[in-house]
Amino acid sequence: MKPKVCILRTDGTNCDQETFYAFEKVGGESNLVHINSLRSREEKLADYHILAIPGGFSYGDDVHSGKILAVELTSFLKEQMQEFVDAGKPALGICNGFQVLVRTGLLPGGQTTDRISAALIHNDSGRFECRWVNLLVEKTRCVFVQGLEGKLISLQVAHGEGRFYTSPDTLKSIEDGGHVVVRYADSKGESARDYPLNPNGSLNAIAGICDPTGRIFGLMPHPERFVEDAQNPNWRRGGQGEPHGLAVFRNAVRYAREM
Repeated sequence: MKPKVCILRTDGTNCDQETFYAFEKVGGESNLVHINSLRSREEKLADYHILAIPGGFSYGDDVHSGKILAVELTSFLKEQMQEFVDAGKPALGICNGFQVLVRTGLLPGGQTTDRISAALIHNDSGRFECRWVNLLVEKTRCVFVQGLEGKLISLQVAHGEGRFYTSPDTLKSIEDGGHVVVRYADSKGESARDYPLNPNGSLNAIAGICDPTGRIFGLMPHPERFVEDAQNPNWRRGGQGEPHGLAVFRNAVRYAREM
């Protein structure tokens, strides 16, 4: 069985093709679905096994990054989204997709809501950051990183609003609940609090989180940009092993197939 993957796109989405390819590479059946197709009921989210919201600049990041798409999801597709999540199906948000999931309330709480408890705000550097970063994969219940726990991986970031920010109480809840999946790190795997190893100034070096079930995962780095050896700038030197982003997509497909 090939799990069907809904790769949600709208005006300004620009990482949909890469995400499409990544899921296809590991045995998923990728489909590019425009938000209007869900709103018109031409497509139904319930017909899919995995939801992926890729990176880009949805609606030009007008107002705030990811906000307009998040408003569409919570205003017009709230029931579809919640039914999808309640059915135990996995959802992935990459970069702009992470920003969207946070603004829908699905991260960190797992429930669609009009009130958010966290945000991805402007980088401390005050500019767009595009570089490869080290990430430490924490031991969590997140289904997307099974087999990567405790490892140091390398992925690319490319964002202007990636600083994870929340209140002290919510931050404590996220940490105590084991919802931090990946952190920016140095070459030894130590948490990176300072620029440029922490490219945006995220609290506690947080690069990605999951909901309480571990089935909803959002991260700022781009796993879809490292699913082939040659996508890494040091690929000629060898020694990288399997491309570090590949497991994220394989785990999602495996989980959906076994549901």
